[in-house]
Amino acid sequence: MKFLSRFYIFIIFAILYAPIFVVILFSFNASGDLSSFSGFTLHWYSELFRDGQALIALKNSLIIAVTSSLFATIMGTFAAFSIAHSKNKYYQKTMKAVSNIPMMNPDIVTGVSMMLLFVGVASILGFKNSLGIWTMIIAHTTFNLPYVILSVLPKFKQMDKNLIEAALDLGCTPVQTFFKIEVPCILPGILSGLMMSFTLSLDDFVISHFVSHPDIQTLPLYIYNQTAHNVKFSMYALCTLIIVTIFLLLVAVNLMGSKKKKVPQTKKLTGGVSR
Repeated sequence: MKFLSRFYIFIIFAILYAPIFVVILFSFNASGDLSSFSGFTLHWYSELFRDGQALIALKNSLIIAVTSSLFATIMGTFAAFSIAHSKNKYYQKTMKAVSNIPMMNPDIVTGVSMMLLFVGVASILGFKNSLGIWTMIIAHTTFNLPYVILSVLPKFKQMDKNLIEAALDLGCTPVQTFFKIEVPCILPGILSGLMMSFTLSLDDFVISHFVSHPDIQTLPLYIYNQTAHNVKFSMYALCTLIIVTIFLLLVAVNLMGSKKKKVPQTKKLTGGVSR
């Protein structure tokens, strides 16, 4: 039985990671052909850094992903704070259901809706260029928000409410209580929401396709435009670099979490809260 369960897990992970390994493997293929691997080379990596359009698309993707993920993390954290601290159960259930709707909504519906909203607002205000990098940031922030709320809200539920009451009794203001007591407790949820928002924004194609200006391309849009001909092998090299970067980031976050010393709650209160 153990063998079957382990074999099943192996098959699942093979299906998940086989495409990633293929991309990494062929980013070093000297022949530039998907039918065979003829030899190891770093040519496509050097070719990548000579591709000006790809680097501009990557820069646009990073700007949008970093900005939208930060906005979504800040807004989503305070939204989760409001839901978790509400004493009205009907309000909590309603807000949870409303925050889940964008995740269940198809991307194409969200993209078309956001495009119509931006065009309509721009026409009312008299703007000629209704779509641009800021509309992409707003759209990415919007669809990232539910994922941040979903990551942070359980951390509020798991934390000990006695810590908050003790901090207030020791003379801490509500703002100080939030930043000194609650934020450290929910920090893993904040970091996971931030990373999820970043990767979802970096990966998004459908919504970006509808809310972007023709002169502004993100990396997914740039790669999609190549599919009319042949995708450059330098794109495989770029994908490999992104995969390695995200992997190292995950390893660093996990190591930081494992090495973090567990401070006793009483010591945390006496050391972190002042009258």
